Amino acid sequence: MSCCDHHSDEEKKLGRRDMLKASAVAATAVAASAGFATAAQAGDKSAYADPAEGALPATDVAISLNDTALVVIDPQIDFLSPKGVTWKVVGESVTEHNTVPNIGRLFKAAKDSGMTVAISPHYYYPTDHGWKFEGPLEKLMHSIGMFDRKGPLDLTDFDGSGADFMPEFKEYINDGKTIIASPHKVYGPEVNDLSLQLRKSGVSKVILAGMSANLCVQAHLYELLEQGYEVAVVRDATAGAKLPEGDGYLAALINFRYVANALWSTDDAVKRIQNAGA
Repeated sequence: MSCCDHHSDEEKKLGRRDMLKASAVAATAVAASAGFATAAQAGDKSAYADPAEGALPATDVAISLNDTALVVIDPQIDFLSPKGVTWKVVGESVTEHNTVPNIGRLFKAAKDSGMTVAISPHYYYPTDHGWKFEGPLEKLMHSIGMFDRKGPLDLTDFDGSGADFMPEFKEYINDGKTIIASPHKVYGPEVNDLSLQLRKSGVSKVILAGMSANLCVQAHLYELLEQGYEVAVVRDATAGAKLPEGDGYLAALINFRYVANALWSTDDAVKRIQNAGA
């Protein structure tokens, strides 16, 4: 065997080793990723636990009845009920985080204390189905009839439809005191009158809850922050879709940690609201 043949054999062996090593690393990464996804899908709370030692400084929001509002995004059947068109993808997360009862507790605490309450709903009218372009989720929402209404001035068949509010919340929303903003159309409140209504009510601080975590709640959080509000997100009064593309709740939770002025549990938020009203 020549020197060149010897080197060629060695190079082939090294090449095979490198390939096997790379394959093993890739397999480990895939397995770890799959294991993480499985844990999250199974409701493993550790998947959502805050880091033991975070790198970001702690911040908080001091609330009062004079300057704070509870804002609930999309408290509607299509998002929060087994009868809703999105239940197959959000139902597990809604159930896991006890989202519906937790939103109800926030409503009750806010109403009992006399705190300003506002709703930012999501409605689609027939003209909205004529949009010339859409993102992936917009396209999906339109195709499944999510939040559909007959028209902006037409409540035909609205009661009990996917666009209607959850029955558990109606006593709080339909009391003649709750601000019901005009609808947002994609994710954020840029095109509705939520901020105007809050400013006119003297509100500069917001307790944010509702659906869904990485879409409308996150978009409302960002826009309200940009407009100078202090925002506390209630982490277990929201939920997200679980799809092959990822766990929406986990994606949102990471961003809430990064940008929200405070991140509270429902228990904590309820105590703060009650103390504000005491």
